[in-house]
Order: sequence, then structure tokens, then C-alpha cells
Amino acid sequence: MSGPFAYEVNKMLKNQMQGKNWMFSSGLLLGCLLVPTAPAQSGNANKSSAVATSSSKPAPVPTSAPTRYRPDRFAGRAGKYYELVWGIDSLGVKAVESGELIRFSYRVVDPGKAKLLNDKSVDAFMDVPTARARLVIPSLEKVGQLRQGNTPQEGTSYWMAFSNPRRTVKRGDRVNVVIGQFHAEGLVVE
Repeated sequence: MSGPFAYEVNKMLKNQMQGKNWMFSSGLLLGCLLVPTAPAQSGNANKSSAVATSSSKPAPVPTSAPTRYRPDRFAGRAGKYYELVWGIDSLGVKAVESGELIRFSYRVVDPGKAKLLNDKSVDAFMDVPTARARLVIPSLEKVGQLRQGNTPQEGTSYWMAFSNPRRTVKRGDRVNVVIGQFHAEGLVVE
């Protein structure tokens, strides 16, 4: 509290604490602290609205549906580029398996143009400019490459997983995916 009101309350409390009504003064102080003060208004404003009373309720705050912020993966022009030139959309990069793998996924719009991305004979890697690292697709004995290699079909989503052994890539990092002639730059890891 500050201002002349606080000075008067402190003076009254000091006098009361020296006297017999110590409980009354502590209750008064507590009441002064709990009652919200109204903001200063211009002289033209209605003075009765400036005084806060215990029966007045704050104005309801408009509520909207809770939203979860999701950054735009790439600009609209980039999305059109990938769709027109490479026949894919909905590109995404996500850390999976406790960060041990980074999954790159995409949805096929034009199977003829997207054929290169599913060709297992074409090398694929992920560049991480901030960490100066290059992640590759691991190849397991019984499974082979962690990459889908079947013929692309329209409307189907495909993925490939890149090994992240030291967890150099973390959520929020920007990465570049290179598959032969295909380059997707500046994708944000979710």
C-alpha cells in the first residue's frame, strides 16, 4: 500500500497497537489488504464506479477454446514448391524413441514425382548445421534400412528414420533433409 491512505492506516494501527484493541487493528489491516483498489479515473468518469465494494464482481473474461501453438513447418510458397516439383506435402521432422531417432515423414500427392523419395538405392541423410553433424539412415541386420521403399501411392504418408546416437539433434532444432536431388531445408524438429 502506498499514498495518504496507507499513511493514515499505519498511523491508526500504531496507535491501536499501543492501546487495547490490537485484534481490531490487525483485522482492519487485513481487510485493507484484501479489498482491491480501483484504478484512477478521469474527472468525467462516474465516481461511484471508481469505489470498489465487496459485492461488485469483476467483469467476466472472454474465453476461447484452448489452443496449442504449433509453428508453421514452412512457408506457403515452400509447401507449394514441394507439392508441384516433388509431389509431396505435410513434411514433418520429429524426435522419436527418446531422441535416439529422428523421423522424417511426408504425404504423397503425386506418386510419379515422389518416386525418388522412396527409392532405397538413393542415399538419404539429414544435415544439422548448428551441430555440424550429418545423420544417416541406420541399416539393421534383419530389418534393413529404417525407410519405406515401396511404390508410392497418392494420399499415403511415408517416413524414414535417421540415427541420432549422441542426441545431437533436439526438439526445436532446424535440420535439412537431402535425398538425392531432393532438398528440404530449415525443417523444425518437433
